[in-house]
Amino acid sequence: MIMAYYQILLGISIVLTILYLISWHKHYDVHVTLIFAMMPIAILGNLMTARATSLNEAILANKITYFGGSFLILIITLSILNLCQIKVPQWGRVAMFVSSTLVYLSALTVGDRTWFYRSCDFVVTDGVGRLVNKDYGPLHTVFVCLVMFYFAIGIAGMVYSFLKKRSVPNKIIIMLFIPELVAIFAFYGGREIITDRIELLPAAYVFAQIMYLIIIHQVCLYDITDVGIDSLVQTGGKGFISFDFKRHYLGCNETALEVFPELANLKVDRVLPEDTTVGKNVNRWLDTFVEDSSADSFRYRTGESIYLVSLTYLFSGRRRRGYQFFFSDDTKRQQYVSLLNNFNYKLKEQVEEKTQHLVEMHDKLIIGMATMVESRDNSTGGHIRRTSEGVRMLTDEIRKDNVLGISEEFIRNIIKAAPMHDLGKIAVDDVILRKPGRFEPWEFEKMKAHAKEGARIVHAILEGTEDEEFHEIAENVAHYHHERWDGSGYPEGLAGEEIPLEARIMAIADVYDALVSKRVYKASMPFDKADAIIMEGMGTQFDPQLERYYVAARPRLEAYYSEQEAVADGSGLKDEGALCERIRTT
Repeated sequence: MIMAYYQILLGISIVLTILYLISWHKHYDVHVTLIFAMMPIAILGNLMTARATSLNEAILANKITYFGGSFLILIITLSILNLCQIKVPQWGRVAMFVSSTLVYLSALTVGDRTWFYRSCDFVVTDGVGRLVNKDYGPLHTVFVCLVMFYFAIGIAGMVYSFLKKRSVPNKIIIMLFIPELVAIFAFYGGREIITDRIELLPAAYVFAQIMYLIIIHQVCLYDITDVGIDSLVQTGGKGFISFDFKRHYLGCNETALEVFPELANLKVDRVLPEDTTVGKNVNRWLDTFVEDSSADSFRYRTGESIYLVSLTYLFSGRRRRGYQFFFSDDTKRQQYVSLLNNFNYKLKEQVEEKTQHLVEMHDKLIIGMATMVESRDNSTGGHIRRTSEGVRMLTDEIRKDNVLGISEEFIRNIIKAAPMHDLGKIAVDDVILRKPGRFEPWEFEKMKAHAKEGARIVHAILEGTEDEEFHEIAENVAHYHHERWDGSGYPEGLAGEEIPLEARIMAIADVYDALVSKRVYKASMPFDKADAIIMEGMGTQFDPQLERYYVAARPRLEAYYSEQEAVADGSGLKDEGALCERIRTT
């Protein structure tokens, strides 16, 4: 009966170990694997003791039993700590292993030395052999203390994890605690309760194996990283290709073979052939990644399918060992993105078209207002168009060396703002505005108000516009185009670079047009006379920095105004003195 007890337990233990091997996964804790490997050996020691026919055979079998007693309890303790997510330092593991080894080596002295057993007898009862009358030596006491220490460490780890570790399921801790409690009972109290003819520890081992089979399946569910990777691999749609740092092919999964069928003919540990599709693409991606590790995402199209390719390092533990490619089918998303982009592009075109239409309407409204104001003046018309062209010619020359550091946006804005510079004249009385001769002092004061009034009107028109830079330039052009470099201008009396650059440029174009253009009350001034007045004003009326650009633009200005004069009608006053006086006062 007792012999059958050990034989059945050994058989069950072997079957449980086989079940474990069948369900084995590379992510299983190595300590659990060692437990299933060592438990049948420990039970075999008990069976061999029961079948022994002499003292020597019984002692040999007992040494096998102590192999389990010395190392199995160590492995169980380490597995408990690991499953409870309690990290044991390397020196601690070494110390525990050395202690168990020394204790087991002392157990091997039984029959030769008195360190572990001082003496023992062997009896056979009902065909079952056993060691009796054991007189334990000092090292056996060390063995018992070591076992007690391992039990204490295991229980302390479970209690700590139960109270502190939120990431460890309580179900796992309870399932670990039950076989530990059974083992303590079997080791210390089983013989006293039942009989000294039967060892309960083998039964506790078998029970522990059953519990550990349950535990490992539960633990795998809680291991999010491993479960996630396994799910990706099994469900497909996610391809993997691995390479070492020398770009030797390490392997791939089935999905990767669908993306690159050439991999089926590539032997593991070989470098990718450069003349293959997979070789060209993978090496190109790797070259990019090696140069800049942030460039880790690519797209690959094959047939109708589009794959998102992600590249990262291949890790073994914490050590980088190579490169890992991930392929996921991105076809539907890309089709959706393409459809959305196409929709957005068409929508953007429509918005831009409507916006451009509104801008054109806005610009035409401003030009219309400027033209309306211009028609009230003693002018044959075209002043706003001509001054805009004058500004364009000046800024063309400034752009060439760009010492002043102006932007293309600034140039576009000042040309666009030029027609608005005299909007304030709408507030000037016709009697003053259309007066052909010299202004009286009070009339001049009225006329000067048009600059500030123009700034107010421009501000009101452009208030709320998104183009703040244009708003500012247009307002400055209207407000300050009559300021003088020497500070004697109006309306604010600004001097030098206090005057915005756009207003300084506008001033030259405005005065030049007034000098060389026909008006209802005057004829055009010859270019050489007008040029002399402009050059004389450099450093007093005009910004001296702009002289070089005016000189460079002068041939184009003269050609343009010659063309305008040829097609213009009207005649006017020949008195250049009166004209100059008016230019200086307005």
